Amino acid sequence: MKKICLALALLVATTGLFRLKAETAGMKAERTMSDPGSGDWPMWGGTADRNMVSNMKGLPLDWDVKTKKNVKWVADLGSQTYGNVVVAGGMVFVGTNNEGLRDPKQPGDRGVLMAFKEDTGEFLWQQTHEKLASGRANDWPYQGVASSPLVEGTKLYYVSNRGVLLCLDINGFKDGNQGPVTNEKLTGPHDPDILWQFDMMEEVGSYPHNLANSSPVMFGNLIFVSTSNGQDESHVNVPSPKAPSLIALDKVTGELAWEDNSVGKNILHGQWSTPAIGKVGGVDQVVSAQGDGWVRGYEVMTGKKLWEFDTNPKDSVWPKTRNEVISTPVIWEDKVYIANGQDPEHGEGVGHMYAIDATKRGDITKTGLIWHYDKIRRSISTAAIYNGLVFIPDFSGFLHCLDAKTGQAYWTHDVFAAVWGSSMVIDGKVYLGDEDGDIVVLEASKTKKVITEMNMGSAVYATMVPANGRLFFNNRNQLFAVSADGK
Repeated sequence: MKKICLALALLVATTGLFRLKAETAGMKAERTMSDPGSGDWPMWGGTADRNMVSNMKGLPLDWDVKTKKNVKWVADLGSQTYGNVVVAGGMVFVGTNNEGLRDPKQPGDRGVLMAFKEDTGEFLWQQTHEKLASGRANDWPYQGVASSPLVEGTKLYYVSNRGVLLCLDINGFKDGNQGPVTNEKLTGPHDPDILWQFDMMEEVGSYPHNLANSSPVMFGNLIFVSTSNGQDESHVNVPSPKAPSLIALDKVTGELAWEDNSVGKNILHGQWSTPAIGKVGGVDQVVSAQGDGWVRGYEVMTGKKLWEFDTNPKDSVWPKTRNEVISTPVIWEDKVYIANGQDPEHGEGVGHMYAIDATKRGDITKTGLIWHYDKIRRSISTAAIYNGLVFIPDFSGFLHCLDAKTGQAYWTHDVFAAVWGSSMVIDGKVYLGDEDGDIVVLEASKTKKVITEMNMGSAVYATMVPANGRLFFNNRNQLFAVSADGK
């Protein structure tokens, strides 16, 4: 039974209402809408708060892959694609596997990060990674690269299937080998230049369960990722209980700046969530949902733990009623929005959705609770917050529309298939894909209104990405760019 579960956090995501900009001479936090504003979509969630909201105008509400209506281009990927698209610097990046073998010199099962030309879909380069010798305990077969990259200028950061955080020069060797890594085996026109790499298994002792997948986030000179530390195949033992769950690295050198191991040996299964960053109550925080079912907030520069919140009722028992957290935290107006859930192979079950007051300190499970919505099933998706509304899908296939301040439910919509991805709000419309390969578009309002629905031919595990007047997304084996009139 294929363990697509691991690719979970790949789809995990979404956030809130602060955009953090790092400037060369220091750090500056700028409050704005959760939209990159540049036209690009340079990271998972678009901005560091991870809220999947865009004000981009003119995107199509429907398209047809058979007739090519509104389809700009289509590119081939591997056979399973769990990475989410990132668009920056005139390129489109996505993680996949090696089943679409583009380079005979790099055969076999590998994780692959591919880059394409944004305007035409032309294949530009790929970085591949052999599977870990330890096998599926750490690196499940054919899952590929599940991390969504972060791009800043000509530098790209992502986590490989081997648990290595890499920094690449997106221009490859066209401008020479930029170092300090100078021993790359492949230096051709379709190979990127590695600037540095940090092996989390070697450097901090992490033991990723099934797959490493964290999508990096940045503040100032620091890059933050989850280590994916988890259990072994016994699903009882945690081989590396002293390994951190969250680390911060210098973005220029790749050196470790700080780490946190609040979870310890209490990992329920794996750790597949990915961190978010936002200014909360005047304090810049990195928020991380972790493998014991708790969400925690830290001072972004020092790693000082500020607060923690248990997303499960105290009487819950793993795995029947207690859940881990796979979704990405959403930061919006001093609050954190998060849903919990489990590996999809565990099936359906009761889930929980919360709004948390992240200005509180210590154990804020009671004091920080703003609202709790218990009419949701297990979810691996991340919330989108728009116009005072929260849009959150669950794995059972229901999209929920809630009031962001009170948690009041306005409506639910059944897509009749499992949902791995997250809802994306673009120009007042909600886009959502499902495992049957359907993409539905609805009005982002208190009243449910379905606009259209299209089928993409195979499962859509990813989240829609708006960039430069086009919509980018992938199904299991293809990458699509759609736009009005296919322009």
